[in-house]
Amino acid sequence: MNIYEKLVDIQGRLKAPKGQYNGFGKYKYRNCEDILESVKPLLVEHKIVLTISDEVIDGANGISFIQATAELMDSDASIVVKAQAGIDPNKKGMDVAQCFGTSSSYARKYALNGLFLIDDTKDNDSLDNRHKNTDSDNSKVSDNKKWLESSGDAFDKVKEALEDGFTMADVRKKYKVSKEVEQLLNK
Repeated sequence: MNIYEKLVDIQGRLKAPKGQYNGFGKYKYRNCEDILESVKPLLVEHKIVLTISDEVIDGANGISFIQATAELMDSDASIVVKAQAGIDPNKKGMDVAQCFGTSSSYARKYALNGLFLIDDTKDNDSLDNRHKNTDSDNSKVSDNKKWLESSGDAFDKVKEALEDGFTMADVRKKYKVSKEVEQLLNK
């Protein structure tokens, strides 16, 4: 079997379940580690090696990004897939290392998705969440939204979600947020 035939077999058999859960957005997702855990037995079976590497690239407009490279190799050939993710070093709630790490994880996941034909179209971050009625920041409008209180479990979960990369626009899709509560969240 050549490397392309091995890859076709892996693509056809690989099952990478969504082993993570986002409590704020209430959805399941898979991360890079979930994919790697699922593919390792198939790599061993076919006696092929998978490597993943990152490179920081400075974009033309001053925006840096991570380019992840996933390379599948056997003794005769290799197949390479690359994916990129932008870096926002000013992301609220994250230090610079966390910003780079988040971008690296994202780029690596999508390089693996491309290599192994993993379809993430049903993941939360790829859904079309537009709604006929929107407010000024394009968040969904819902008459049933509750006001986010200035303390408690919901406040703590929102604060954690913001530290993990969610935006106030994301929060407003689920809650009504007063200026006072927003200021507390941004501390």
